[in-house]
Amino acid sequence: MKGPSFGGGSTRLSSVHFGGGYRAPSIHGGAGGLSLSSSRYVSGVSSGFGGGYGGSSYCSSFGGGFGGGFGGGLGGSFTVAGDGLLAGGEKETMQNLNDRLAAYLEKVRALEEANTELEVKIRERYKKQGPGPQQDYSGYFRTIEDLRNKILAATMDNANSILQIDNARLAADDFRTKYTEQALRMNVESDINGLRRVLDELTLARADLEMQIENLNEEVAYLKKNHEEEMNILRSQIGGEISVEMDAAPGVDLTKILAEMREQYENLAEKNRKDAEQWFFTKTEELNREVATNTEQLQSSKTEITELRRTVQGLEIDLQAQLTALEGTLADTEARYGAQLAQLQALISSVEEQLAELRCDMERQNNEYKILLDVKTRLEQEIATYRRLLEGEESQPGPQEAIQSSCVPDCSSRPLQFLFPCRQN
Repeated sequence: MKGPSFGGGSTRLSSVHFGGGYRAPSIHGGAGGLSLSSSRYVSGVSSGFGGGYGGSSYCSSFGGGFGGGFGGGLGGSFTVAGDGLLAGGEKETMQNLNDRLAAYLEKVRALEEANTELEVKIRERYKKQGPGPQQDYSGYFRTIEDLRNKILAATMDNANSILQIDNARLAADDFRTKYTEQALRMNVESDINGLRRVLDELTLARADLEMQIENLNEEVAYLKKNHEEEMNILRSQIGGEISVEMDAAPGVDLTKILAEMREQYENLAEKNRKDAEQWFFTKTEELNREVATNTEQLQSSKTEITELRRTVQGLEIDLQAQLTALEGTLADTEARYGAQLAQLQALISSVEEQLAELRCDMERQNNEYKILLDVKTRLEQEIATYRRLLEGEESQPGPQEAIQSSCVPDCSSRPLQFLFPCRQN
């Protein structure tokens, strides 16, 4: 018997040579085919995915080969004396066949266990990564919609705030203009009223002075007239003087009288002048005091205007500060919601990528599963063919029945599933 050797997906068995150089005609089959000769039974089963052990003999032989999947295979070959030849080696041949079939069945059990473990792992992976309640993204969509609504509301609030700020700025400018105009008008009106009072007082003082001057002029004219009359009387008396000596009382000294009268009028004029000067000075002081009072009022009004301007400037600064704070808050809010939206978009993109990867993995695993199902179907067909071959030997007497009863197990009790390649050392 030759040693085992790997084949290439088909089993080819040559016929047996007997003493007379006779070569029986043979039928060759590959990949699940059947090869038979006239003096022996030869069966070969292979999957087409790997090789199998081949066997040959110089006597009548019964050979079987099983090919695994994905590059590994297991086969057996043994010889059985046909037509009464080599009857003494039947037990050894049957034992060899039983050992090889037991090794094959052990390999099948190992593959089934590995298949079961792989199915458990696949189910666990589907449970962990497959779509389930934990992969429901409706909550994320609701969160995104809420954030969009909040961003829209914040944008509307910002627009309303900006509109209110603009309205407040325009109103402040209008009030500032009106206040400035009102302050200027009040200052001008107060100045005009003060000047009107001063003008009235000056007009009254002028009228009084004119009346006094007129009275003084009348009095001076009257005094001049009296003085001229007295002078005329004195001239007439002096011109018509007659030197008559009479024993009478002493005459009146007219020069002295005139001097006294002149002195009296001069004193009266001086007194009137002093009274007028004193009245003028008094009125001037009063006017100066009023002017000073009006100046103080004007200064206080200017101070009040300055304070009001400072207040307006402070209000403008506060308004600008509030505007800046609102703009900063708006920018921070937009940045925060933008960052949250970007994170959600990144999360959604990552989840979509994971879903795409899961779909690709599922498609790939489905393809692999289909391939493995095809392999399983082929192996089951090969095993059924092998069983039919063994069952066909029941009609043959002698060693074939012993081989069938001792070597063929019940392989139909459990299905064969191969989900990963197995290598044979």
